[in-house]
Amino acid sequence: MAIKLNCYSVLLLTVLTTLAGCQTTAPLPSQDIIQDENTMTMKAEDTDSDGDGVLDAIDECPETPSNIVVDEKGCPLPMELMSLITMEYRAFFPKGSSELLPEYQLELDKVAEQMNKYDTTTMKIEAHASQDEIDQVSTTLAKSRAMTVKDYLILKHDIEPSRLVTASCDARAPIAPSDTEEGKSFNRRVYGLVKESKVNAYFDPADLASKICIEF
Repeated sequence: MAIKLNCYSVLLLTVLTTLAGCQTTAPLPSQDIIQDENTMTMKAEDTDSDGDGVLDAIDECPETPSNIVVDEKGCPLPMELMSLITMEYRAFFPKGSSELLPEYQLELDKVAEQMNKYDTTTMKIEAHASQDEIDQVSTTLAKSRAMTVKDYLILKHDIEPSRLVTASCDARAPIAPSDTEEGKSFNRRVYGLVKESKVNAYFDPADLASKICIEF
């Protein structure tokens, strides 16, 4: 009788052990897996599929062709605004003078006309002097030339001052040798660049003032 009970007990124990082995519990995700999923989410949010400099999450024109100028929403700018991005202005001055000669006033009138037509454009005004002016005349001459152009746009054409940025380079950025009178005359100048302020940083035309020029 004892032998039968022992056999029965062994059989029962075997069955219970087998049933217990069939029960499985889904493992919890490891910390590494959670971190990987977070990383994948962050990368998706930082994606710029069309390469226009605007992330997919805020890009309203997600399939912009390459090398197209876009606004802050990732949409192409109208052609007329794109042409304004590199609208340039140049004026040259007599030695020791900040007077804007009539022919350069006419050119500045054209610039002002476009700035009034497209009121989101801005202009940066970079002023220069020749080395002999710095040595003999005044170290503030370049600033005076920049202010002449800025004041002309404000007073004659009612351009908002906040849309105009001035920078003085003095004689630190010559475009011609300073050992001839002709070269010196080319260095007595103002250079201006008008561009659309909504242009995304992805399209960055050559910045107007070099690092050695000082905004004021």
